[in-house]
Amino acid sequence: MTDAVIVSTARTPIGKAARGAFNITHGADMAGHAARHAVERAGIDPALIEDAIFGCGYPEYVTGGNIARQAVIRAGLPVSIAATTVNRFCASGLQAIAMGGHMIAQEGAKAILVGGVESISMVQPPARHSRNEWIEAHKPELYQAMIETADTVAKRYGISREAQDELALSSQQRTAEAQQAGRMTPRSRRWK
Repeated sequence: MTDAVIVSTARTPIGKAARGAFNITHGADMAGHAARHAVERAGIDPALIEDAIFGCGYPEYVTGGNIARQAVIRAGLPVSIAATTVNRFCASGLQAIAMGGHMIAQEGAKAILVGGVESISMVQPPARHSRNEWIEAHKPELYQAMIETADTVAKRYGISREAQDELALSSQQRTAEAQQAGRMTPRSRRWK
């Protein structure tokens, strides 16, 4: 069995939804930008990439139409790279990583491009019209927004707001420390 490893990463900075630096930015532009830089940083021949798998919580409107394929094209990568978009809401990007790892470890793929993309300012519920009447009547929590689900999980497992804030602060502090130590090199002043 072949070991699957992550050889490169790239991402866009985080902006404020609906009012930040990426307000009204098409999903293909953001995903394509990150994909191009990840491939460049990996230093591999793009022709080795067999597939691209992108997770997307709301694969509709500007992140619809197989956004993974659009990301490949927008990144200027070879049209020979197949692509698929997966949806597992909050865990969509992680699902893409798991699927890409499986393709390498179990199916013999040489290189798989994986990622996640959202365009929060351009894809907001209730833009979707995919609700089923029976489900809404019998299991309406299926259609809860991610924040409502997070509140339910926090209540169910007794995770206080203070504990969440402590974790968030710790994460931000570790990010700042990594940036100061040169382990994360911002390409934009917006990171600061």
